[in-house]
Amino acid sequence: MVSLRRWITARWDQRSPRQHCRAGVSPALAAKRPNSNAPSALGRRDTRPTFRAVLCVAVASALAAGASAAPPPAAAIQRLADDYLARRITPAFPQGLTLEEARDARELFVKKLEPSLGRPVGHKVGLVSRAMQDRWGVDQPVRGVLLEKMLLPDNAEVAADCGARPLLEADLIVVVKDKGINKAGTPLEVLKHLKEVVAFIELPDAFVATNGISDGAMLAAANVGARLGVLGKRVPVKATQKFADSLASMSVVMTDEAGLELGRGLGKAILDHPLNAVLWLIEDLQLAGENLQPGDLISLGSIQMLPLPPAKSVTVAYDGLPGGPLKVTMRLKPAAGSAK
Repeated sequence: MVSLRRWITARWDQRSPRQHCRAGVSPALAAKRPNSNAPSALGRRDTRPTFRAVLCVAVASALAAGASAAPPPAAAIQRLADDYLARRITPAFPQGLTLEEARDARELFVKKLEPSLGRPVGHKVGLVSRAMQDRWGVDQPVRGVLLEKMLLPDNAEVAADCGARPLLEADLIVVVKDKGINKAGTPLEVLKHLKEVVAFIELPDAFVATNGISDGAMLAAANVGARLGVLGKRVPVKATQKFADSLASMSVVMTDEAGLELGRGLGKAILDHPLNAVLWLIEDLQLAGENLQPGDLISLGSIQMLPLPPAKSVTVAYDGLPGGPLKVTMRLKPAAGSAK
């Protein structure tokens, strides 16, 4: 039997941008999906009854069959947590996971991190470009959980060996203002329920050994590699089309302490518009019976990513936002035992 979540996703992929708007999905995000003539998940063209009717039948069938995700053994999740906390490379789970199973594994993994890293304070969206999704073998983004002690203030000092295999990302965070965001269907509607945009350097950790095979479900189970992040300048959100457009068109530049450019990108590198990451997150959370809450932080995804450089500091500047420019800086401390 086709897993219920995959079947839902396949049906969602076949709907037109207009149908996505009715379902609360932005036209920009919907337009990235195949057209309605694409074969269905069961290998034939869609000649069945309405989505709502068929979905109800599918849900009932899945429940009757006792369909449920089967996460990896407790010992495998414990090892994942132990290796993460010890900043060691860890092997991927030996069995392949569906995205549903990965979600359950992530929940167990994160619970094991909370005593050391604090309570959940938000969400992280990863694999926000088609190229990265193709590389990791998935057809959608993945999400993780941000924990309180993962987040550091502007100009924080971070050890070069902060993770087993740390990376550097120019990212962006938005702060949820109220629960109305869960009904948003367009980037402009999302803006009405956001409080702030925050400059953000993320330091994810590629601590899972892939052995040359990139597995998006395993990445999701490992909490999308969330390790550390540095929060910079904030700008209040203005719920205007101009502000929405500026998020997509803003330029983002990463430099070291000498002003040497390390990388650059545009806001639209995130799903063609950064707030499409929020729209995807809203839907994915709702499929799991969850909602965004006031005060939640949302890491929208990588605008530019590279290995942690041998620099003394890194600054990410965001130019083009009303009320900007935004900046965030982190200082890098040499790894223990390395030459200074």
